[in-house]
Amino acid sequence: MNTQETINYNRIAEAIDYIKANFKEQPNLDEVAEKVHLSPFHFQRLFSEWAGTSPKKFLQYTSIEHAKKLLKENQATIFETAFETGLSGTSRLHDLFVNIEGMTPAEYKNGGKNLEINYSFAESPFGNIIVASTQKGVCFMAFAEEEANGFDALKDKFPNASFSRKLDLAQQNALFIFQNDWSKLSEIKLHLKGTDFQLKVWETLLKIPMGHLSTYGNIAHQIQKPNASRAVGTAIGSNPVAFLIPCHRVIQSSGIFGGYMWGNTRKTAIIGWEGAQINP
Repeated sequence: MNTQETINYNRIAEAIDYIKANFKEQPNLDEVAEKVHLSPFHFQRLFSEWAGTSPKKFLQYTSIEHAKKLLKENQATIFETAFETGLSGTSRLHDLFVNIEGMTPAEYKNGGKNLEINYSFAESPFGNIIVASTQKGVCFMAFAEEEANGFDALKDKFPNASFSRKLDLAQQNALFIFQNDWSKLSEIKLHLKGTDFQLKVWETLLKIPMGHLSTYGNIAHQIQKPNASRAVGTAIGSNPVAFLIPCHRVIQSSGIFGGYMWGNTRKTAIIGWEGAQINP
């Protein structure tokens, strides 16, 4: 990951915003390229390098029609057949390599007074991020364009913890996911503050394979709380670990992507990028 990737993402995000705002007019390659101040050739190449597919294909992966198709094909069976559909390459299941341990009340008592937290900043294909960890595993990961804002968000979670700006092994292992380097993923451990209900929702999200989508109602059924869609939405909205716990893969049953803690454009970008990874 490097600074150029962040610059590329910002340009792609601008293009995605433009396409979404003007989709009824179906802007062509030249129009979008001009909007992001690039030649059509350069824009096509940049987009393909970043997303792994053409702008036209990417637009298909992020359309409501494509989302509805995925939901119709997979909603009833996604969790039952996940092991068959996700055991090879980059589509393999998150829960094969990510383990969640809930914090004890003593660990986050009085705003995390008993916790020592390391944190660092990194670049990802979807912008800058902050990642933080305790001795037991990653406790926080969020997209943050400004370091000060990222650290403030971390402190809001654990206002009385002790913080050290330090990249440790737990953080390094978690960051490998952005490089599609799966050799270290069996070592990822998460150490999370949450209720039993929240932890159950987050663990269920880990079972959604890359390139697939689910709904709030389907997650509620999976945790055997079919009438708890709204509570599920709240738990998903409080996900403390961006991308690794794939809350971006949960959308409305209508096919509309819906909100995202780190921005709707970023959610669209991630869903399209993941679609391209499994449909090269």
